[in-house]
Amino acid sequence: MSVAGKHVVISGGGSGVGAELAAQFAGQGARVTILGRRMEPLEEVSAATKALPLTCDVTDRAAVEAALTEAAAKNGPVAIALANAGAAPSKPFDRMSAEDFGAALSVNLAGVFNLWQAALPGMKEAGWGRMIAIASTAGLKGYPYVSGYCAAKHGVIGLTRALSLELARTGITVNSICPGFIETPLLQRSVDNIVAKTGMTPEKAEKSLRASNPQGRFIQPAEVAEAALWLASEGAGSVNGSALPISGGEI
Repeated sequence: MSVAGKHVVISGGGSGVGAELAAQFAGQGARVTILGRRMEPLEEVSAATKALPLTCDVTDRAAVEAALTEAAAKNGPVAIALANAGAAPSKPFDRMSAEDFGAALSVNLAGVFNLWQAALPGMKEAGWGRMIAIASTAGLKGYPYVSGYCAAKHGVIGLTRALSLELARTGITVNSICPGFIETPLLQRSVDNIVAKTGMTPEKAEKSLRASNPQGRFIQPAEVAEAALWLASEGAGSVNGSALPISGGEI
């Protein structure tokens, strides 16, 4: 996939899709840095992938800049900024507080902004770069009870499209990947939440989520990681401003 020797920074790198991204990019010879709020899961991923683990809250701009400075000192200039950190708390709109809404925007949208903007100067200097966000089908359509998450992911798609035009002649591409429900710990929390609030069995809760996918299954982390590898490759140099669904045909 032609990412060998390139430095990729992955936010939310301690579990789920982030851990799979680290494994796949490392497997292709990239130098990998993983960011997350807790060191313990980062160290587990690092042990398996040799990725550089750095604690960092992506909602804290100063912390992101400091992490990327340390990452560049150890792994070289950042060539690929992969914004994967996110959270999808569920609550009816009329019960959401302003703080709930702000928190959804902070991690899911501002976290992308912080990582991409901090990585941009080095990419411009190199004349090459890849900015990739793991967004969601929630950036392309609405889902009930996660209005803050949907608003944030729609914002990520808008940011992707606008920034891709700004940077179109710089050698830097900007794209988003929009998976449906992925089989990760985040999905398990959604299932647990449905069970707690509706009394469904876990099996019925999972079935209700799978029903949105015309293929009748959950997306696998490896499918998302392989799409990111392609977007990071030279072969995807003309793919810019896209919101790529990985959803079995849902959208």
